[in-house]
Amino acid sequence: MKKTRFSFSSGVTDCYFDGAFGQLKRLADPANTLVVTDQHIYKHHRSLFTGWNTIVLRAGEEYKVQGTVDALIEQLISLKADRTTTLVGVGGGVVTDLVGYTAAIYMRGLRFGFVPTTLLAMVDAAIGGKNGVDVGIYKNMAGTVRQPAFLLYDISLLSTLPMAEWQNGFAEIIKHAAIMDAALFGTLEKRTLPFYQQDRAALVALIARNARLKYKVVRSDEHEKGNRKWLNFGHTMGHALENQYQLSHGQAISLGMMTAATLSEHYLGFAALDRLEGLLARYGLPTRASYNLKKALSVLRMDKKRRSDSIQYVLLQKIGKAAIHSIRFDRLEKQLAKQQ
Repeated sequence: MKKTRFSFSSGVTDCYFDGAFGQLKRLADPANTLVVTDQHIYKHHRSLFTGWNTIVLRAGEEYKVQGTVDALIEQLISLKADRTTTLVGVGGGVVTDLVGYTAAIYMRGLRFGFVPTTLLAMVDAAIGGKNGVDVGIYKNMAGTVRQPAFLLYDISLLSTLPMAEWQNGFAEIIKHAAIMDAALFGTLEKRTLPFYQQDRAALVALIARNARLKYKVVRSDEHEKGNRKWLNFGHTMGHALENQYQLSHGQAISLGMMTAATLSEHYLGFAALDRLEGLLARYGLPTRASYNLKKALSVLRMDKKRRSDSIQYVLLQKIGKAAIHSIRFDRLEKQLAKQQ
């Protein structure tokens, strides 16, 4: 297997961008590994789990909560998992969040790795070591930062994804392009989602490029003290809307990017709002929606980027260049009201 290694202050993560699930046994000893997946993945790919000690979780964002972690820890105890055990999360962002978080806190830390099964997880959720759970409507309110030992990519696992899941992934791909890769933004404008579905080599290259973009930021700022905050572009308002309105992650982040881009136009003179809107629409993502501004702002006031009476908002100076801008909540409310 061809390996790409990313080094962090806390360790290394080995990525295998063009691998296959069958190669997992070379990365984790089946006799001392517990694989964690969800009902949907297990149903579609049951044969893959033959020979592995497997824990199957309920599927869905509503189960990304502390109660699921507690139940998972009880299963680890019953299976006599110890500090030599490896946990492997096979699934999308919910599974990788739950497994990474559990691995960080069980016995104060187990080795863990991921086999991401959605495009969103491959380009974003499984990368960077941030894992956690939701608390009520508040996304990722409790969590840890700890890097996985490995990520094994098997592109064939994407074959069972519905179109909505592909769109979820492209929301994060467009985000990466918007904040730090203008050339990628231009490439996406020339291509389409069906093109990537049909061209395996192009898809593998796209996933690897996005992973490298995110790792570049994370390596320079593992604990989000500086530029890693760029990765929150679209997530401030996106997270405020996602659980309140039961949106998919991609839908919410797309709307959040449009909100941030409009604020960028006002505060930083951003001049490419139409390009961003056009690209999001090109990949089937929403760009406009009505929502309860008061409810959204009440969630924003609990956002992790809040500082007293203001919030650190990720904006765009231009395509490919992000900036962090502090906006007072009273001024933010006025600007958001104009968008409705």
